[in-house]
Amino acid sequence: MVNKWEKQLSLDGSCELDIWPYLQNLTGDVISRTAFGSSYEEGRRIFQLQKEQALLAVQVTRSVYVPGWRFFPTKTNRRMRQISSEVNALLKGIIEKREKAMQAGETANDDLLGLLMESNYREMQENDERKNVGMSIKDVIEECKLFYLAGQETTSVLLLWTMVLLSKHSNRQACAREEVLRLFGNKKPDGDGLNHLKINCILKIL
Repeated sequence: MVNKWEKQLSLDGSCELDIWPYLQNLTGDVISRTAFGSSYEEGRRIFQLQKEQALLAVQVTRSVYVPGWRFFPTKTNRRMRQISSEVNALLKGIIEKREKAMQAGETANDDLLGLLMESNYREMQENDERKNVGMSIKDVIEECKLFYLAGQETTSVLLLWTMVLLSKHSNRQACAREEVLRLFGNKKPDGDGLNHLKINCILKIL
């Protein structure tokens, strides 16, 4: 993402940039990997569809309310139903693949969906797979959707406001930059190094 920003710099080293779409895509990619791991590309498609669905839902809430209007075959209503069907089909396909792998004795992936399904599978086995125990495929699908809706927007908003606050408080920005350069130099940050960052700029500003 930062490399893309650098390519847009003018000769004097500056440019005006709308970073909001970049941050939305970044957090969407992170959530796709966290939720689906190896099925990341399918997860990314789900994220794009969920994003479109949210925009359409906002349009609907801004229009004049007419009882029963959501059942009319308008262009928006048809598209919202198409998105819902496609998201459900994609998630169901991923879940069914995981179920077959788990039944074949393979270990669950270390991602949100894998942990959720492993826990659910264990609970059902312990209760002799009774009908009212554990989550159905529909429940798992809804949990995955919720993870996107709750995680993507809040994370991108947090990143955006972090950048806004750091730009307003240049002394804290300089402090944070100095610490990063001291710990990493020209190397890419890694997990172990990030744990050694002591300056929490946001808390200090707030």
